[in-house]
Amino acid sequence: MQGKITRKLIDSLIPQAKPFEIRDTELKGFILRVQPSGVMSYICQYARGKRITLGSVNVMMPVQAREKARDTLAQYVTTRADPMEIRKAERTHTLESFVYENYKPWVESNLRRPDDTLSKLKSWYPVLGNNKLADIKAWDVEKQRAEWLKAGAAPGTVNHKIKYLKAALNRAIAWGLLQSNPLASVKPSKVDNVGIIRYLTNDEDKRLRAALDAREESYREKRRQDNQWRIERGYEPLPEYAAGGEHVNYLKPLVLLALNTGMRRGELFNLKWSDIDFSRKILTVQGATAKSGKTRHIPLSNEAFDVLTSCFKQSQLQVQGTELVFQDADGVTPTDIRYNWLCLMKAAKIEKFRFHDCRHTFASRLVMKGVDLNTVRELLGHSSIIMTLRYAHLAPEKLAAAINMLNPDQ
Repeated sequence: MQGKITRKLIDSLIPQAKPFEIRDTELKGFILRVQPSGVMSYICQYARGKRITLGSVNVMMPVQAREKARDTLAQYVTTRADPMEIRKAERTHTLESFVYENYKPWVESNLRRPDDTLSKLKSWYPVLGNNKLADIKAWDVEKQRAEWLKAGAAPGTVNHKIKYLKAALNRAIAWGLLQSNPLASVKPSKVDNVGIIRYLTNDEDKRLRAALDAREESYREKRRQDNQWRIERGYEPLPEYAAGGEHVNYLKPLVLLALNTGMRRGELFNLKWSDIDFSRKILTVQGATAKSGKTRHIPLSNEAFDVLTSCFKQSQLQVQGTELVFQDADGVTPTDIRYNWLCLMKAAKIEKFRFHDCRHTFASRLVMKGVDLNTVRELLGHSSIIMTLRYAHLAPEKLAAAINMLNPDQ
């Protein structure tokens, strides 16, 4: 039998002694099956001899079932993944097992920051880790979102966690392990993308530099004391830290370069000498280490050039096993500077200032000096001007000039 499957058609059907089917005239492959008991179910036939039950007429409207059938047919045509095999996988894989067995190897091979992605997904394990992929519901995510926000988590942080979970489920769909993304209807929380931009005041900048100098001198004094102790006991003294241009370790040049280039922490950690053109005074951030994935070039200020020149001269005096820029005198490269940064902020008496805020300081100073936002965007490596617009309010004279156009005497 054939006919357009509608609620009216379903209500008019009378069960018979044998099961029978009605094929939809609007969508080929969409079928309504009627059992002698009166039970009616929607079916999608996606290939010759292959079909899958979509659901009962008691829980699904015809228009919903038709859309589900259309999605099933489209997925089969584009991916050739068998919907029945997908359903089996949905019932086999939990979120945690999918991430560990399938998604983790892919993330580690294809994403620049796999640890960040995997840590965001782990935050879902207490709530959804043991759920089968097909059993993950949008309501569960909305409920957890509300709990995180109530506990004080920033909306942007929660948005990132949801984004990473959505991306993982989209990958499950691409691999034929899930039919549709249950989080398609989950929207991100509204976030104030401007907020409060934290940047160094002139006084804080002076205190930060003084703290960096004091830290360097304390290292030199400690080395002198250590060598005195070694000499008194007949041990070979360690190399002295020279005063002036030679840095005792990577922290001071790292901070000064961050303030003068706006580079992200990871970009600084991965900076190589081959990325610096001393003759043209240009630093290149390689796309492989940039958050945007795109290479950008940053002209060096006088201070940035002097810092890098000093570091380069110092590196030539030491035996280095790598061409990374930031190493201390003992060849140690930075991986985590949180402890040293907190100690530095305490010494400088600067509150609520993250290392990333050096980037905000760089951008804010440019805007306040009259540099246009698109130039700032290029220097920061923002893929969209939207991110750079957060600094627009720091050029109030432009807003005032616009308002002054309304004055009658203008």
